Amino acid sequence: MENLIFSLNATVPIFLLMILGIFLRKIGWVDHAFASKMNTFVFRLPLPVLVFSDLATVDFSQVWDVRFVLFCFFATLFSIALAALLSRIWKATPIQGEFIQASYRSSAALLGIAFIQNIYGTAGMAPLMIVGSVPLYNIMAVLVLSLCKSNQQGLSGDVLKNTLKGIVTNPILIGIAAGLLWSAIGIPMPSIAAKTISNIGSIATPMGLIAMGASFDFQKARAKLAPAVTASFLKLIGFAALFLPLAVSFGFREEKLVAILVMLGSATTVSSFVMAKNMEHEGVLSSSVVMLTTMFSAFTLTGWLYLLKCMGVI
Repeated sequence: MENLIFSLNATVPIFLLMILGIFLRKIGWVDHAFASKMNTFVFRLPLPVLVFSDLATVDFSQVWDVRFVLFCFFATLFSIALAALLSRIWKATPIQGEFIQASYRSSAALLGIAFIQNIYGTAGMAPLMIVGSVPLYNIMAVLVLSLCKSNQQGLSGDVLKNTLKGIVTNPILIGIAAGLLWSAIGIPMPSIAAKTISNIGSIATPMGLIAMGASFDFQKARAKLAPAVTASFLKLIGFAALFLPLAVSFGFREEKLVAILVMLGSATTVSSFVMAKNMEHEGVLSSSVVMLTTMFSAFTLTGWLYLLKCMGVI
């Protein structure tokens, strides 16, 4: 029951912010144009600052584990490959890129540290899990969203050039690179700078969620119910069922295993919607998956935790 209450405390406020966005649009305080500008702002400033702050303040030399980082990297890579394979069901439609991204992209940075701190009292292996998965999340998101646009006419030199440019200039990837570089150099973060960065990064999630709710289209979402449910199943159950037994067999236990669980089975991050909208995609499927996975992740994560506890591995 304690784990269920914690999971609900982590996910219900997120869902309520989406509902607030829908309500604000209904009463006319936020329209689609304003929501679109909010999305663009979150994508360009608060979200990159958030991932920078998550990484810049971590001393990786104290917790570095090559085997664990590689497991997170390859589990993420194979999850992306499986999502891409399943996305071929909807290859004739422009939602393929959104389906791939929404299926694999977890709230690793936002939920991971809080979840592990609640159980173990420290951030544990969450920062290393972020290093192993989050840069790959974002690089592949830029790649699939660039290559799966509705107006895309196959691979060409120009397409590859524009995709590479999109990766290099993507604000979130710049934030990740800057955070890793800052941590590697070991520059101390002045209190004034740390507080300012924290304040900017803290608005990324609430603003992104409100904008997503304000942009949500129920009629279009109903038309995309099958891919949304499929992506949500993969995100909450499919990948965890596939890779958690492998993680246990590799000898990962306690906070490492919980970090892997968060990576594989937590709700789809709101940044998937923000990125889809800012890369000329409709965003309806992304927002549907974020909503569905947020609604049900409290129960599925609690179920996974209960199962792992029964097995005596956490």
